[in-house]
Amino acid sequence: EVYFKNLSKQKQKEVMEKNGNNHKLRVCVATCNRADYSKLAPIMFGIKAEPQFFELDVVVLGSHLIDDYGNTYRMIEQDDFDIHTRLHTIVRGEDEAAMVESVGLALVKLPDVLNRLKPDIMIVHGDRFDALALATSAALMNIRILHIEGGEVSGTIDDSIRHAITKLAHYHVCCTRSAEQHLIAMCEDHDRILLAGCPSYDKLLSAKNKDFMSIIRMWLGEDVKTRDYIVALQHPVTTDIKHSIKMFELTLDALISFNKRTLVLFPNVDAGSKEMVRVMRKKGIEHHPNFRAVKHVPFDQFIQLVAHAGCMIGNSSCGVREVGAFGTPVINLGTRQTGRETGENVLHVRDADTQDKILHALQLQFGKQYPCSKIYGDGNAVPRILKFLKSIDLKEPLQKKFCFPPVKDNISQDIDHILETQSALAVDLGGTNLRVAIVSMK
Repeated sequence: EVYFKNLSKQKQKEVMEKNGNNHKLRVCVATCNRADYSKLAPIMFGIKAEPQFFELDVVVLGSHLIDDYGNTYRMIEQDDFDIHTRLHTIVRGEDEAAMVESVGLALVKLPDVLNRLKPDIMIVHGDRFDALALATSAALMNIRILHIEGGEVSGTIDDSIRHAITKLAHYHVCCTRSAEQHLIAMCEDHDRILLAGCPSYDKLLSAKNKDFMSIIRMWLGEDVKTRDYIVALQHPVTTDIKHSIKMFELTLDALISFNKRTLVLFPNVDAGSKEMVRVMRKKGIEHHPNFRAVKHVPFDQFIQLVAHAGCMIGNSSCGVREVGAFGTPVINLGTRQTGRETGENVLHVRDADTQDKILHALQLQFGKQYPCSKIYGDGNAVPRILKFLKSIDLKEPLQKKFCFPPVKDNISQDIDHILETQSALAVDLGGTNLRVAIVSMK
């Protein structure tokens, strides 16, 4: 990696040409929501910084374009990226049927976009239903797919979607050694797997905003102090919506009783989110003096908020993954992140069935400080990913091959083998009086 980074631009071009990339690699990055953009943005900045090697096309879809979820496409524009296409793909309803219809709508709209862009490779992140539509469209249109964060294990339908995208993807960027081993166990080609770490850690580990107090006061009020507030982010569990809504209700009750200033972020667009918002409004969270309810916080500011919080509570992957970089205490509720690798800063409340249990967890965790964890990255993911992209050989066959474990030889016959055998017998035995018996191994 260091060798490649230190090469002159001319030498890098020679390496690319050797691998079949004698033109700029046209990369399409498709982002669906605020969470995946925080992982994709560092890669997009890296691609944009090397125009001699890459052409970047940005496609925005999903909850980015919905007012109720903060119109988060604006932060992409603020980062000075040109959005090539905006696709309204979310069918409102926030139930299981709406999720299916949203996937179908995306599948209807994406082919025209991909036909116009004709990318060499599409970068897809994560395990969302929008991402499944992206990967399906690209795979069926013979576009190479680079999947970010494959091989991880969590809970709910996200696991199934993540692994389905893995089987569609041609290349994989994973964040942990365990995820890499899972991909190999899933029969993916080891040569097409890159252990890079999480791209968001490139920004997390370099975040040194000295004016973090102004950010905290802007979102939580003038009188709040560091380590004396809570960040809450909870999403519905699509495989058990009723229970997740009840758990959210208990969480809000516990937070009201705990009586600390709390920033509550609205849930994502999954089935059940509408009911969760109703619970927030029923309990008066938007008007409660201790609470600040917001649809979206820019990632740079969100980093500072969780880095200096007394605790984070909910079931977001951010709490399990990114927050560990700061050693902030986390309370992980329910089963949505079951199976995730975590640092010692995470306290699991798998069966969050009572207010008292959640309240007790808050009393145990609030205000603690844990060692910083680098399970998910060391801050150098993007250079590795860019090098990996440059090494892709576009002359290789598009059809991916799976590395299945050895099995018993197939008993089917092959005409070339039969002809070679007969030819060998004719040469070796011609002119002799030997009689030959062909024995079928069947």
